[in-house]
Amino acid sequence: MIEEIGKIKLDLSHYPGEDLYCDGDIEDELLAIARDCAAVEYQRIIEERKSWEILYHLSPLRENIVEWLPISRTMKVLEVGSGCGAITGALSRKAGEVTCVELSKKRSMINAYRHMDADNVTIHVGNFQDVEPDLPGDYDYICLIGVFEYAQAYIGSGTPYEDFLKIIKKHLKPGGHIAIAIENKFGLKYWAGCREDHLGVYFAGIEDYPEGGVVRTFTRDGLLAIAKRCGFSKPQMYYPYPDYKFMTTLYSDRRLPAIGELSDNNRNFDRDRLQLFDEKRVFDSVIREGQFPLFSNSYFLLLGPALSEEYVKYSNDRKEEFQIKTLQRSTESGPVIEKHPLSKDAEKHIEDTVRAYEKLSERYQGSILAVNEAKLEKTTEGIPYIKIKYLEGKTLEQILDERLEKKDTEGFANLFDEYVRRISVGEEKEISDYDMIFANIIVEQDDNGCYKLDNTWHLIDCEWTFDKAIETREIAFRAIYCYLLEDEKRNKLNPDLIFDKLGIGQTEAEQYRRQEMKFQKYVTGKHLSMAELREAIGKKSYPLTNICEGLTDRSDDGRIQIYEDTGGGFQEEQSFFPEEDGEQLLRTGEGMVELSVKIGRGRSALRIDPGNRSCLIRIKRIAWNGETIPLKGKHLQMNGFKIGEDVYAFPTEDPNITLSLWGLSGEEENRLEAVMEVTPVPMETIDHLQKRGLFG
Repeated sequence: MIEEIGKIKLDLSHYPGEDLYCDGDIEDELLAIARDCAAVEYQRIIEERKSWEILYHLSPLRENIVEWLPISRTMKVLEVGSGCGAITGALSRKAGEVTCVELSKKRSMINAYRHMDADNVTIHVGNFQDVEPDLPGDYDYICLIGVFEYAQAYIGSGTPYEDFLKIIKKHLKPGGHIAIAIENKFGLKYWAGCREDHLGVYFAGIEDYPEGGVVRTFTRDGLLAIAKRCGFSKPQMYYPYPDYKFMTTLYSDRRLPAIGELSDNNRNFDRDRLQLFDEKRVFDSVIREGQFPLFSNSYFLLLGPALSEEYVKYSNDRKEEFQIKTLQRSTESGPVIEKHPLSKDAEKHIEDTVRAYEKLSERYQGSILAVNEAKLEKTTEGIPYIKIKYLEGKTLEQILDERLEKKDTEGFANLFDEYVRRISVGEEKEISDYDMIFANIIVEQDDNGCYKLDNTWHLIDCEWTFDKAIETREIAFRAIYCYLLEDEKRNKLNPDLIFDKLGIGQTEAEQYRRQEMKFQKYVTGKHLSMAELREAIGKKSYPLTNICEGLTDRSDDGRIQIYEDTGGGFQEEQSFFPEEDGEQLLRTGEGMVELSVKIGRGRSALRIDPGNRSCLIRIKRIAWNGETIPLKGKHLQMNGFKIGEDVYAFPTEDPNITLSLWGLSGEEENRLEAVMEVTPVPMETIDHLQKRGLFG
């Protein structure tokens, strides 16, 4: 029996008549969204609902895991376990024909409504074992995205994973590919304190699932062993980062991550977590020891002929007109770099980038800074993309880090002076690259493998070039500002020494910081970043030091915590608990808090968390450097609502008050003061009183 939703066909021939798997009310909510809302509204809905499930199922970043595959309109694709259609849309836009298999009818309907204009998709609803005998054997790609780990749930044998893979293999045409995306049971995030994704239990995978269950994930060697037992002799392993669910970067054995690249590690969107160590620093250590493949959070196993793709980086957490992907592929003459638009609107951005290369090349022609070659090409479909020359060498960022690690302050200063000298050529001309950060500059090695000041330096990216003159010191300030924000270990560098070199005072520094925030919003638009969404969803991260001090005990629910935003959003590792017995925090009676803490410069916002419980708060005063901040002004935001004169109700276990510092006076050492009365009130009581109309 065939049902149609738009142009999508639902084949119900093997549907048992009821859904044997359901996630509850969230599926009804997703169905209503898919049926009643256009895809362009999904981001707004994600931000409004602040729900892990809504984010997980509707985020466009879910498509990244398959978008890079070289699937063409001449190909057929089988998607097993298509769920609510997180990747079906990407497959339908690329392939000629897409066949989905999904156990749940409700999930299949969600998939169908959200992709109802796709005329090349058929969804078979039913158990895979029942549907499988009717499937043909000529698929170019078979995708098992978040599916392989459940094999023993529907393959009743002693070797379910091998048997499942052998069954899938029967439906693959000669030269075709099977794509498996799955978590790594030894993923670093699990050692660091994230709960196992499927069971929600700490260390379940690392301990080899002592409580049993049907889910199993594998190490790299474990996955490869299964593939080889099924007759795949040369499997390719890719490494999605931060994980396969919201992948932004895809590495491979031919292009592994470099030290310093893995900094986006707060991935607890769905559950609270522990934070046992700094994952970025441990990743750097793992990379240095050559062990990244063992500890990658996720794997993407490709079975079939080798692909030329070695590395992909997605920049689709931006405004649509700036959404692109950067791809590194192997060729007979060596690696090449390409930049492709991810939307029709982004095609102009690609063309503008090539024009920027041409203008910047003219500006720096004959100087000691070379702009890397970029050529405009077109795909067979006529879509523009950029081909960029691949360069060997270290980034200036890596070399500066080495200087810091060796405590070579003079060497660091000399390199920075050389950087300023090189980028300042043609400063008066009406063309400037605002993004001349250290990571975008490659320094060539000499014949002895050394990096010296007189070696050629190459600017490898001119994406953010503008037809105007920008002062060298503003570009250099931004380079240092970004450099310091990306890694806490760089805090040993005193930025004042750099700013003095550039002749930048406090007023100008604040102006440049505000300019940077405007630039970030120019690039990303109004939507929230993934870091901001994580904060909005509100799952907590408990650092080990806090646990050891007993700070997760419910008796400490009223303890004040201060978060500092230095440009990357609010994060646990950039927070602190003021000392209650010192000069920083003074309590003057039951529920009364007088807060006075020192804050360093370089912060864009602060957040006061007055405990982990729903409450009423009477705010008597909040001040910055002695200046009282109006509660109704633009500088204060809170996740509660007003119920009286300076009194706010917070029906949440994570009440918070955010103070934006933009436009406020800033010093080398600043002081935040607050006087407030905090009264714990059960969340149910606040909800009841609000419904009775007693609040708001």
